[in-house]
Amino acid sequence: MNYRHAFHAGNFADVFKHALLTRLLVYLTRKDSPLRYVDTHAGVGAYDLSGPEAERTGEWRAGIGRVLAASPSPQVAGLLQPFLDIVRESFPDEGPRRYPGSPLLAKRLLRRGDRLMLCELHPQDVRKLEVEVGRDRRVTIEARDGYAALNAFVPPPERRGLVLIDPPFEQRDEFSHMLNALLKAHRKWNTGVYALWYPLKDPAGAGWFCDSVVKAGVRRVLRVEFEVSAYDPAGPMSGCGMLIVNPTHGIEAEARLLLPELARLLAVGQGGWKVEELAGE
Repeated sequence: MNYRHAFHAGNFADVFKHALLTRLLVYLTRKDSPLRYVDTHAGVGAYDLSGPEAERTGEWRAGIGRVLAASPSPQVAGLLQPFLDIVRESFPDEGPRRYPGSPLLAKRLLRRGDRLMLCELHPQDVRKLEVEVGRDRRVTIEARDGYAALNAFVPPPERRGLVLIDPPFEQRDEFSHMLNALLKAHRKWNTGVYALWYPLKDPAGAGWFCDSVVKAGVRRVLRVEFEVSAYDPAGPMSGCGMLIVNPTHGIEAEARLLLPELARLLAVGQGGWKVEELAGE
């Protein structure tokens, strides 16, 4: 894939990813003890939906635009509310619209004693990220490869936390990089929560990645996938997934509530979803 996120911000894949990320963080912040959030591919933090890239594709209108305009069931609305409350702050009645990326979502949801480690390799994106997160003492920005930074900064002093691995999949061997990074980090910190996003442009590669995590001996693995149309190898991305290691209590049940509703709102063809426990305790 050649996935410059400014073209795709706020699309169905972002809604899927950020709805699940928010639910993970909401649960983790229920406990009083501090936690660490690590984002290996942080990007620029927020995306201008009135800019030329987003206007060129208009993908956000079929993604977050539909969700904001919808009236989901009360139960699903409650699950989506923390995520959508943050998004709505960037959607005034008039003026430019901005979609918050994972760094800003985490910054809003985390507490005073929590810490954020944001990794971004591209210098121009680092400068934009610094502007977006502002002067927040909780935040550290690492201008380096996220995979290398992850191995260097686990386990965190807080001993609790969440790692988001969300690469742009510009390399053909990205699944191998993700697998190696996860296994190295997990050997050092096997109690952390790991959320790994992937596109369904290569279903065989995604299956190999998920199977390899389990075969390596990682326990407590949940696979969640979401599609808005039938898979077409020659077409645009129509689905994506998230592999969650050490899933928080209740996230499986919440995903089973969220995904059918998101499929109803966002599917443009034969949509679908899957929630599967690959490995238990």
